[in-house]
Amino acid sequence: MDNGGTSTKAAIYDMDGHEIKKTTINTKMFTPHPFFTERDMDELWKANIYVIKKTIEDSHIDPKKIVGIGCTGHGNGLYLVDKDGKAVRNGIISTDDRASNYVQKWLKDPDYETVVRPKTYQTVWSSQPVALLAWIQDNEPEVFDKTKYVFMIPDLIRYWLTGDAHFEITNASGTSLFNLNTKQFDSKLLEFFGITKWLKKLPPIASSTDHCGNISKKVSEETGLVQGTPCSGGVFDIAASALSTGLTHRDKLGIVTGTWSINEYITDKPKIVKDLFMTSIYPIKNRWLITEASPTSASNLEWFINTFMQKEKKACKEAGFSIYEYCNKLVSSTDPEDSDLLFFPFIFGGNAVPNASAGFVGATKFHDLKYFVRAVYEGVVFSHMYHIEKLRKVDRNLNGSARIAGGITNSKVWLQIFADILQQPLEMVDVKENGTLGTAMTAGVMTSDFETVEDAAKHMVHVGRTIQPQKSKENIYKKKYAKYKKILNRMEPVWNDMQEVN
Repeated sequence: MDNGGTSTKAAIYDMDGHEIKKTTINTKMFTPHPFFTERDMDELWKANIYVIKKTIEDSHIDPKKIVGIGCTGHGNGLYLVDKDGKAVRNGIISTDDRASNYVQKWLKDPDYETVVRPKTYQTVWSSQPVALLAWIQDNEPEVFDKTKYVFMIPDLIRYWLTGDAHFEITNASGTSLFNLNTKQFDSKLLEFFGITKWLKKLPPIASSTDHCGNISKKVSEETGLVQGTPCSGGVFDIAASALSTGLTHRDKLGIVTGTWSINEYITDKPKIVKDLFMTSIYPIKNRWLITEASPTSASNLEWFINTFMQKEKKACKEAGFSIYEYCNKLVSSTDPEDSDLLFFPFIFGGNAVPNASAGFVGATKFHDLKYFVRAVYEGVVFSHMYHIEKLRKVDRNLNGSARIAGGITNSKVWLQIFADILQQPLEMVDVKENGTLGTAMTAGVMTSDFETVEDAAKHMVHVGRTIQPQKSKENIYKKKYAKYKKILNRMEPVWNDMQEVN
């Protein structure tokens, strides 16, 4: 199971990692105010029931052959339930930015670097439970007494499937609620964030491959799953993505493209680095996942198409042609040196400058649609590059081939731009759904079909072709990326002014 910000997926895999059947259904994202992103939790549960039932039916597999279930979903966000397991309020998605003022205040506090970061190994951000709980405490105080459990989405879905409440450790390690040294929720951290009273609402910790309950009778009747089928702890979405690319060795860069720009590597020596986005626990013993990420990746193209290319989208559909392939053709008809148009892919907020929003810089009458689409392609990769540069400063050994997965891998054109900007070979992984494959591995270890997640990855992950960078494109992209960073920094006061107007 994989519950993202706008879609719910169920997939069945065999022990060689082959996807037998998958079902996806979109769910509604609500934006009741600027920078709020929420969802109806009743709709969410109905979506999960639907995709499970349909996947089983369409696979023509005897449900008795399903040996285990794993859950993942978007990291962080917030899902609160009452004593009956009912939603206390709408779920909050990981693109939510309502609590940004809290984050700015905390990061300015000198105690953050001496009290918080040495325990969390990460930078607090506005969609983490700490920030959202602080906001709810101040703005919706009645919610506390109604709440029985504080969940992230994988733990919520597993709770609804089984009736057993747990907080999976890789997810917990990315929340700023959790002490990575003691591997426990930390009351001193919650005290710093002013949310101490919420500690008693946090479920007990479980590991990724732990047995965390069985499918209930009611869920069995609604979905077709066999009552008693075991569920694993599951895994943090960024760790699921890393597992799905076969990231089991140290010092290898992994990149996942989707709503989030995820850039990561595994280490056995975590470091406390100011401004590093996240260090989290990895489902391999004595390994940590170092991650630089932001919601600035391929979803920007979908936004651009839906906002500015409805006519082209309709024409492509009528012609039986993919709008994404049309975009590829537009970009292929241009060269990087043809245009200085820049795009900042911040439709859900920035990854470098507070208060940043999306936009184009440098547009003139010369620029037609093809240059705008190219700018989107390049801007998304520049955002990934911004993260990767920070990772390279922490670990100098990340310049070999990189593993890449996610939506961009469906575009040869975009992949080549990626390789040319990074000047690294990109190893394509034969995986359609990173989250479902990665979390399925945890279920396979839980059931003892695999000894470890490394063993599961060896059997279930298959590397396809490699994209080589073009040396001839290195200098032009270096210049464009340098300009992107320069203008990005100069835009900070403009974005701050925009925030004041709002």
